[in-house]
Amino acid sequence: MADGQRLLDLSATGSELTEYHVEAAIAWVHATAGRTEDTDWGQIVLLYEMLMKIRPSPVVALNRAIAVGQYEGAARGLEEIRAIADSDRLASYPFYFAALGEFELRNGRYETAQEQFRTALALARSPMEREFLARRIDGCKSVAPV
Repeated sequence: MADGQRLLDLSATGSELTEYHVEAAIAWVHATAGRTEDTDWGQIVLLYEMLMKIRPSPVVALNRAIAVGQYEGAARGLEEIRAIADSDRLASYPFYFAALGEFELRNGRYETAQEQFRTALALARSPMEREFLARRIDGCKSVAPV
């Protein structure tokens, strides 16, 4: 274990900040929160902004937008998702549509949320993803006013 600790300490040294350092910091913030509600979303947003400077991509921008939505509310999250440059590159990425669906659901737009979750479901790559998205679709039905 002492060798592992030494290697961990060495990994944090140096004068160059890399994408791996920022990704590790994001993971640390998530891992140290007891619950989602306890996550320091403001810190996560700042870290994703750093990551966008180091390695910009539509996926990093999406993750940043999700963090903004967690921190500032679903309406802001939707604004940030819709502002992603090159969002057409996310057209086959199920988590893009899942994030849209989640924020639409939180804004009370149940039918739009269902449509987004259905698109995500069609793009899902694993049985677990499909099961989760099917539950989100059912969740939209259960909260929608009759």
